[in-house]
Amino acid sequence: MNFLELIKVILLGIVEGITEWLPISSTGHMILVDEYLKLSVTSEFKEMFFVVIQLGAIFAVVILYFNRLLPFSFKDKFSIKKDTMSMWYKIVVACIPAGVIGILFDDKINELFYNYQTVAITLIIFGISFILIEKHNHGKNPKIKTISEITYKTALIIGMFQLIAAVFPGTSRSGATILGALLIGVSRTVAAEFTFFLAVPVMLGASLLKLLKFGFSFTGSEISILIIGMVVAFVISILAIKFLMGYIKKHDFKVFGWYRIVLGIIVLLYFGVGTVLS
Repeated sequence: MNFLELIKVILLGIVEGITEWLPISSTGHMILVDEYLKLSVTSEFKEMFFVVIQLGAIFAVVILYFNRLLPFSFKDKFSIKKDTMSMWYKIVVACIPAGVIGILFDDKINELFYNYQTVAITLIIFGISFILIEKHNHGKNPKIKTISEITYKTALIIGMFQLIAAVFPGTSRSGATILGALLIGVSRTVAAEFTFFLAVPVMLGASLLKLLKFGFSFTGSEISILIIGMVVAFVISILAIKFLMGYIKKHDFKVFGWYRIVLGIIVLLYFGVGTVLS
């Protein structure tokens, strides 16, 4: 791997680390960045890389929230933390809709919806939705203020919003689940944290699925690209998660809604004009 390819991988890792956790669509950004920073790899490897690089982002969540995610306690003697186990059961429930559809229709979804039109439209629609819901919720006290208050019904509803993101690229997995949570009265902080926790099994499953489809036969250059991308995504994810949690304590999500709208318009104009000119 030459120096130019290294810079490309580092920049892609930075984009992944930032956009995976902010509700602004990592897919939309990756598509735009890839237009300018095309990796010298096969299309099969690139498709797998854009998913498996998320493992670095997952590890950031695991490190930052390790004690809250670990369902076991080793103080004095081994014990199971019931509240944490209950949270994991709800996470599993929330994962079921997207998991089932992803396993059954992954290739078909990519074929039908992985295009700039879908990405741009979902960026704009969910951007508008963020603004409208935040205006609707302004001045209201959230019904759910802690993770433990999330019921199985609430988890399933959030999971259905995650399903939308699994089907339509550009929606943003974090954006969809946070939006769904806000819509049913979950506080911003809890919505973001539950989204982070929900990402762990979802991204692990998606990454494993892509690795199985790609196979485990890598060249030395491909292994280097994958590892560097994940490491950069991990470091940037740590910073992005800390930024988001600090930001939403004093601000709402409307700025991300406006950003999504602008990005969606840019995607439409860039690719639309390019298509006309070609």
